[in-house]
Amino acid sequence: MMDAVTRQAVTRSGAPRTNTAGMPPDPFPRRPRRRLRTFLVVTSATLVAVAAVTVASGLDEFDQRQPRIEIPEGIPPGPGAPLPPIDVDAPGRAATQLAHWAAPLSDSLAISPIALEAYGYAAAVMAQSRPECGIGWTTLAGIAAVESKHGTHGGARVGDDGLVSPPIRGIALDGSPGVAEIPDTDGGAMDGDATHDRAMGPLQFIPETWKRWGVDANGDGVADPDSIDDAALTAARYLCARGGDLTTEDGWRTALMAYNLSGEYLLDVRDRAAAYSVGVRR
Repeated sequence: MMDAVTRQAVTRSGAPRTNTAGMPPDPFPRRPRRRLRTFLVVTSATLVAVAAVTVASGLDEFDQRQPRIEIPEGIPPGPGAPLPPIDVDAPGRAATQLAHWAAPLSDSLAISPIALEAYGYAAAVMAQSRPECGIGWTTLAGIAAVESKHGTHGGARVGDDGLVSPPIRGIALDGSPGVAEIPDTDGGAMDGDATHDRAMGPLQFIPETWKRWGVDANGDGVADPDSIDDAALTAARYLCARGGDLTTEDGWRTALMAYNLSGEYLLDVRDRAAAYSVGVRR
């Protein structure tokens, strides 16, 4: 298993009646008026019902004029909006070359432009260095959505430099029910836990995996699991190495199961990646 995924579920009165007890009865009941009131109430209710039906019909008509976008169900998910040509070896944070590509997608997908630039850049690097892999930015976006809500889990945010702050750390991998047991491998230097390993960053790598696969993608000379640039390219490298040809169903499945050995996880990533591939937020 590549990393331990910590997905914590985030869980997101009528007015009192007026008390009229003790009021003396009306010595002159006005029955005709009471009947009129009843008639008015019934008539009002009928008008409201008619209005509701009319509005609902109007909305249905509007929905018919705006066809829903069907989200593909196959594997692998589609590649999404094509990337423009960029110089992947440009100095500094080369991912910024994708700013104009990412901006309109950010609005429609509800993913920060910086995160989208990171996913796009990672896919562009792999297209040049491992063209036979064929990994799409949508797959990386799908994984990041499940792992950390694109670097925003727990109130974190992705800075303009791609650094996620505060750092995202998973639970201690201590073998408790439903949790893998992985004793500390880094002396707590990377994940802050000297007893057990914890998954780190927006793509949730454990220290041992990061030490083997981590790469510097933003040109600052450091391979940092808390950098969404470094994490996205590292994930892309790992997935391509594990799955081979990710444009095939077998290759994509193999890569995702290597990342996290869970069929439910695989489908969750697929659903998000497929939605992103047709411009739908998830």
